[in-house]
Amino acid sequence: MSNRRAAVLGKPIGHSLSPLIHNAGYAAAGLTDWSYTAIECVESELVGLVAGLGPEWAGLSLTMPLKEAALAVADAVSPVAAAIGAANTLVRVEHGWRADNTDAPGIVDALGVVGLLTATRVAVLGAGGTARAALAAAAALGAGVTVYARRPEAIAQLEPVAAALGVELTGADWASAANCVDADVVISTVPKGVADGLAEAVRWRCGVVLFDALYDPWPTPLATAAARAGCPVVSGYDLLLAQAVRQFESFTGVPAPVDAMRAALPVSP
Repeated sequence: MSNRRAAVLGKPIGHSLSPLIHNAGYAAAGLTDWSYTAIECVESELVGLVAGLGPEWAGLSLTMPLKEAALAVADAVSPVAAAIGAANTLVRVEHGWRADNTDAPGIVDALGVVGLLTATRVAVLGAGGTARAALAAAAALGAGVTVYARRPEAIAQLEPVAAALGVELTGADWASAANCVDADVVISTVPKGVADGLAEAVRWRCGVVLFDALYDPWPTPLATAAARAGCPVVSGYDLLLAQAVRQFESFTGVPAPVDAMRAALPVSP
């Protein structure tokens, strides 16, 4: 086939930076017959949309609100996506589509860039969807996890995920979140503004790594405080790039031109 296609699906989708990153990668890799677009799609539309895609479609990136629904349309599911209960990637395989999750290994890749290859303890701020990927990242790092959240029931919902991943999980109240720096790495998964109050409350220790999943706005007050204390900081831009690199290679089967994909971001990590 002469043309290959991929896209990011979700709603809203107009803000997505994925087309910039992937198309920059295609250009740099000489994949002139590849294109990557954005398609608005809600959960009820996903089955029909995927079923109607022709053989030229190699892969799909999934964002909100499709990460859980993606599992239902897949013919095969990777172990990490099954454990997390969410997929951000659908890859065309011989007999249909395979669901995968590149967020979790993307977190590990992004932390590796700043030298964090293993950890004993990971602190996670928040207990939503990104926290699930953070648990899988902690499993890959060989670390136990303390989750700080405002709702105890949200932490309880993470317990089966932790069990599936083999991660030792401890829940903690948000009021004690300043203790997060007792860990080797702090992963903030909360929406913008929620962790701002911690920026001055946390007493950063030298060597603690902060990964803040946000990138708009950037830097966050939490990231600014950590950087001021001399701590390595990883941003949502770093994760966006790392998970896209893994998707690029899954879709195309060729090594990703990481520098070119990084340069496509509005603020290079």
